[in-house]
Amino acid sequence: MSILDNWDQWKDFLGDRLEATGEKGVGEGAINEMAYRLGNYLANEVEPKNAEEQILKDLWNVADEQEQHTIAALMMKYVKNK
Repeated sequence: MSILDNWDQWKDFLGDRLEATGEKGVGEGAINEMAYRLGNYLANEVEPKNAEEQILKDLWNVADEQEQHTIAALMMKYVKNK
């Protein structure tokens, strides 16, 4: 089973990676840029495995670049506060 198959596992995975990245001294701007790139990759290359991922993909696809950066930053904020 992939972490992408289960929304809660995906959130936990992102939260753990975010925490580890922060502990290594990576700044919030760099983290948000990585989140944007990951979101772009997932939206373009990975088939959603659940309803939550489908909603994120749909939102990503209708958003302009600035809005996509906002979505990525909000996802990081969301998993940070898990």
